[in-house]
Amino acid sequence: MKVQETLQLLESSNSRQLMTQLYGADQAEKNVARYQELVKGFEKVYGDQDLLLFTSAGRTEISGNHTDHNHGKVLAGSINLDCVGVAAKNNSQKVRIISETYHQDFTIDLNDLSPSSKMAGTIDLTKGLLKGCLEMGYKIGGFNAYITSNVISAAGVSSSASYQMLLCAMINTFFNEGKMDKVAYAHIGKYSENKYWNKASGLLDQMACAVGGLITIDFKNPEAPKVEQIDFDFASAGHSLIIVQTGKGHADLSEDYSSVPNEMKKVAQYFGKEVLADVEEQAVIDNLQAVREYAGDRSVMRAFHFFEENKRVEAEVAALKEGRFQDFLSNITASGNSSWKWLQNCFTNSNYQEQGITVTLALTEMFIAEKKKGACRVHGGGFAGVIMAMLPNELVDEYVAYIEKAMGEGCAYKMSIRPYGAECWNELV
Repeated sequence: MKVQETLQLLESSNSRQLMTQLYGADQAEKNVARYQELVKGFEKVYGDQDLLLFTSAGRTEISGNHTDHNHGKVLAGSINLDCVGVAAKNNSQKVRIISETYHQDFTIDLNDLSPSSKMAGTIDLTKGLLKGCLEMGYKIGGFNAYITSNVISAAGVSSSASYQMLLCAMINTFFNEGKMDKVAYAHIGKYSENKYWNKASGLLDQMACAVGGLITIDFKNPEAPKVEQIDFDFASAGHSLIIVQTGKGHADLSEDYSSVPNEMKKVAQYFGKEVLADVEEQAVIDNLQAVREYAGDRSVMRAFHFFEENKRVEAEVAALKEGRFQDFLSNITASGNSSWKWLQNCFTNSNYQEQGITVTLALTEMFIAEKKKGACRVHGGGFAGVIMAMLPNELVDEYVAYIEKAMGEGCAYKMSIRPYGAECWNELV
């Protein structure tokens, strides 16, 4: 589809209907204009080509904090912030990507997909995706892409995974006739982060960005995680999801993040297992003194968080299916308390005087206690960064004003769950 034809399609009633599904009625027109500007940007650089539009959601983790790496259970959703791209095959052995958001313009030769010595950054991540496709038996080829993203960076909503899944959708559409499923997308993204970034990530971020909607995932078999879409709309319950950016931590948090899966796995190792999903909670309790001596007390506390968090995910899914929204909110609160007290990922011990997350949680808990409505918890990896609040719509504006006065203007983002993950936009419209 050429440029003018694409611009006309974006003006159609079908386009506006899809934009409403993706971004909400109040943001539909704004995103029509956003896509149109992106198409014009593509044309300015690459000329008038047969192009397609692609979108890939950011994600929110609703429950299941730090469980996926030990093959546990999560509840997550794709959000109405996304990475959007215009792309066209170029019939060469080169991939050129321009990122409007991050002011990047780079070209990758498909004959050289080796990582750089630093193993970091967008180019290495992209090479890893292309190599991951080949390793998993899929085809790749040359294409041109022009990309923009409003997925908040460093805010626990997976801006990098959103980018990865966008490229997977392009590669699937252009070179694999739609044969790649969303689990394959996620494994390719994981491969890229593991092998080209040296990052020991799981599959949660990629799966939540790729699948779309509200989903629960059981990672007991990580090669084929069990994914179930939950038919529930928070808007129908009169609630909104708010992400609050509490400020970037100044400490290097790599060791903090790595300690969580490693300490959980240390408890599993006592029982001759690799991950906690293969251990019974009662076995830890029955052998507690020996496990404490072998793995340490924080490891034990984190293991207890893992077991109880899995149960909470099951309880939350059941509550949503059965329309028990207050029970769902109660479990969100319990999840937050467990992350704070048991998992202990709300601040880093290496810089204990810097506690943006705990200060913001304390303020939010006071707000919720006064109103007697809502729930909150740490969001994502923790230690610094982001919290999540779920509040009745009539309290959202008041809360945003309250929290931004305390934590800084522009720190709060209202979000909604959207029904689509990583997709070719043209196939949806």
